[in-house]
Amino acid sequence: MNIIMVGCGKVGYSLVEQLSKEDHNITVIDEDAEEIRNITNNLDALGIVGNAVSFTTLQEADVAHADLLIAVTGSDEQNLLCCLIAKRSGHCKTIARVRNPLYVSEIEFLKKGFDLGMIINPEFEAANEIARIFQFPSAVKVDTFARGHVDMLHIKLTQDSPLNGLRIMDIRSTLHTSILICSVTRDGHTRIPNGGFVLQEGDEIGFTARRKETTAFLRKIGLSKNRIDNAIIAGGSKIAFYLARLLMLSGINTTIIEQKRERCEQLAELLPDVAVIHGDATDQNLLLQENVSTTAGFAALTGLDEENILLSLYVKGINPAAKVITKINRITFSDVINQMNLDTIINPQVITADFISRFVRSMDNTDSEVENLYKLADGQAEALEFVIKEDSNATNTPLAELSLKDNLLICCIYRNGQIIFPTGQDCLKVGDSVVVVLSGFRISDIKGILKD
Repeated sequence: MNIIMVGCGKVGYSLVEQLSKEDHNITVIDEDAEEIRNITNNLDALGIVGNAVSFTTLQEADVAHADLLIAVTGSDEQNLLCCLIAKRSGHCKTIARVRNPLYVSEIEFLKKGFDLGMIINPEFEAANEIARIFQFPSAVKVDTFARGHVDMLHIKLTQDSPLNGLRIMDIRSTLHTSILICSVTRDGHTRIPNGGFVLQEGDEIGFTARRKETTAFLRKIGLSKNRIDNAIIAGGSKIAFYLARLLMLSGINTTIIEQKRERCEQLAELLPDVAVIHGDATDQNLLLQENVSTTAGFAALTGLDEENILLSLYVKGINPAAKVITKINRITFSDVINQMNLDTIINPQVITADFISRFVRSMDNTDSEVENLYKLADGQAEALEFVIKEDSNATNTPLAELSLKDNLLICCIYRNGQIIFPTGQDCLKVGDSVVVVLSGFRISDIKGILKD
């Protein structure tokens, strides 16, 4: 697929890095020559120095033969205008990054008016992910499928976990619970386990279950934390605004600590039910004054990765029971960061790349559509949700009779409001939402689950 990427900042770089691994032809456009050199020297992409709002620049990028244009500059308006000109100049689909909270309630109008394939708001999506994790504070990560009806939770096993040393096939009889373990990450490597796989301390497992059974399972393995009832947010960024609004709507008491007075005034006006504190979140006395030692949830969302890491380590040190979220933009030192034993790390660029990868994989499919896509363990595995639109070789045949690829697991089927954890006698049908976890390869449609 021929893709034009407009904007070579952190988001643009992450997107090119991920999409180039999937064998797409990518041309990047940016007015900063140094940014262009950085991305073309390190990644498989062509570069053009220029303003993508210019028709001449888009012609130079061969917009007439492009399949997709993604605009992720720092200006919402420039992104929208660039997409509009691209649509008029060629026949490509377009994606615009739109971050300003002013436009949140107008997304559908903008999408229709500018004929956009997708509008992406990294900060809003990151806030949604944090809010989901605060619903299940025992989890490291929560992926949601079937429009909120199915959750895949990722938890880390401790030494005293009843799962430690247990074979996966013995979980149901030992704990009397119906969960399906979909992935296990151990020592930095992710695999799709079989029934004989033995779990051990330090494993990060991903599992699916009905919500009621999820709560019961977490309780049985000693992770029975309920949804948090209060939270402190360090930093008054866009993510902080979106998150505070989501938590407020969920009835969670929320406090934001922000250093800039003008931003505090804006947030206080926009979020009347949220306590906005003017101060430095790295001031230990202020944190203690705001009861950080007893808070149920803490999100470090300042603009500095180092500050977020230090804040998270400090809060976890004085309040081990708190659920602590750490926003990190740079992922170049992921190995070092992973050794710090942080609760949950959020990276808006990675979240954005997942959303756009989902859209890209859906563009050429006819029999199924990628509804959701989540990267697991730095991209070593993927969890995908397909909506089956028409019959194929993968439908209407018992799963036991299909020749499924190795390192692949069909986790669940959502059909007519019912969640099905499939056995070998179940079949895939048109209209199903199907959640698949796989490792070592990529697929773009439901037929991809079958061996060639």
